[in-house]
Amino acid sequence: MSLEPFGWNEEVEENWRALAEPELAPARVLAQHRGVYAVRTAGEERDAEVSGRLQRSASRGGLPVTGDWVALRLPAGDGTALVEHVLPRRTAFVRKAAGEADVEQVLAANLDVAFLVGALPELNPRRLERFLAAVWESGADPVVVLTKRDLAEDVAGPVLETEAVALGVPVHAISSVTGEGVDELRAYLRPNRTAALLGISGAGKSSLVNHLLTLDRQVVAELRSDGRGRHTTSHRELFLVPGGGLVLDTPGIRELALWDADEGVEDAFDDVAELAAGCRFRDCKHESEPGCAVREAIAAGTLAPERLASYRKLVGELGERERRRPGRGPRRSS
Repeated sequence: MSLEPFGWNEEVEENWRALAEPELAPARVLAQHRGVYAVRTAGEERDAEVSGRLQRSASRGGLPVTGDWVALRLPAGDGTALVEHVLPRRTAFVRKAAGEADVEQVLAANLDVAFLVGALPELNPRRLERFLAAVWESGADPVVVLTKRDLAEDVAGPVLETEAVALGVPVHAISSVTGEGVDELRAYLRPNRTAALLGISGAGKSSLVNHLLTLDRQVVAELRSDGRGRHTTSHRELFLVPGGGLVLDTPGIRELALWDADEGVEDAFDDVAELAAGCRFRDCKHESEPGCAVREAIAAGTLAPERLASYRKLVGELGERERRRPGRGPRRSS
């Protein structure tokens, strides 16, 4: 099997040729297990480790992640293949690593589509806005997937609420139990395209993966009577979808602190940004300044105050991180 089903295209080939190291072999990272990578070469799937040279020279964000294209040094015998280079990433889904250290963590690379998965009965617009900002910043196209519609008494209301915060983003309400709505998602999984499923634990990502793959590749814990299940995906893994495309299942994301996501926040809140452009003062904080178009929209009922609060929270979070980093200039503001 060639690498084309795994996303190899002209852009990847151009990056590969620019590397100009013919003794190495191209591969795509399918999964990572505690420092050991499952990679796909043109001939086989095999394990690999990061070379000492790359380990020493790369930043944390420059080490391989699931979805990366890498250059392998293949062993002559039964030894371990070594990742010598990570090819340039077209897109990267990034967050601030958990903990006090100000360090980026790349969760996945070279995604075309990001399915933002959430259980319909447990809709959280504020969490969705945060995920949308991170996805827009990544360069992938977001698609909102509301799961467990079979457990929801009302579907239309939450869909409308979601569309009000995910402006211009497709929204699909599905059930992995009945299969309703799942086929609509297959349209995003064309050959050479990679989609990731992102969301918190228990949102139904692995059940959705099973439907898309038409097999029980991932282990899914038994659901309780209230519709909650223990998400058992323990690592990020790429799967080849029958009919073309790849899907990346991921563990539940409990914490998503944004990393350098100024443009992503602006894209996720383009309604607020558009209103802010009409404020009398360019540095308007949308608090009590005269001529604030954002506050006027809230007073008129055309902008929810919760949405402005969410926007200000994310902008403030990014600004606080920037102030703590030495040698960085001020961020732009709306």
